[in-house]
Amino acid sequence: MSTFMPKANEVNRNWYILDAAGKPLGRVAAQAAHILRGKHKPTFVPHVDCGDHVIIINCEKAVLTGKKLEQKNFYWHTGWIGGLKSISYKELMSKNPEKAMMIAVNGMLPNNSQGRNQLKRLRTYRDTAHKHEAQKPVAYEI
Repeated sequence: MSTFMPKANEVNRNWYILDAAGKPLGRVAAQAAHILRGKHKPTFVPHVDCGDHVIIINCEKAVLTGKKLEQKNFYWHTGWIGGLKSISYKELMSKNPEKAMMIAVNGMLPNNSQGRNQLKRLRTYRDTAHKHEAQKPVAYEI
């Protein structure tokens, strides 16, 4: 009997909803990255993108444990000389909690073209309203 190798065009992609209300941001992000990579499937292989679509709702209700809300910062560089910028997570979670969740999930995916394609299948929303009812997403328990 030979080993089964999935092909990229034979992958069935399902839709899952993760509810981040009252859960730590990192735990939700880790579970989302797990689903996006396809590690929850028995046919997972690292060289084929066999992950599913993930919708994360209630991003503004995700919690940061400890003193991370006051002490943790997100840094990025504009590309110009002296262009190092930062924003505190307290401000980021109040202004744009979807971006905070996206940053957390992005850090848990591979840094290659496969990881970039997997991140395109992630949708984050501030509250419970989303526009993907037609895909019939299934609630995924963390």
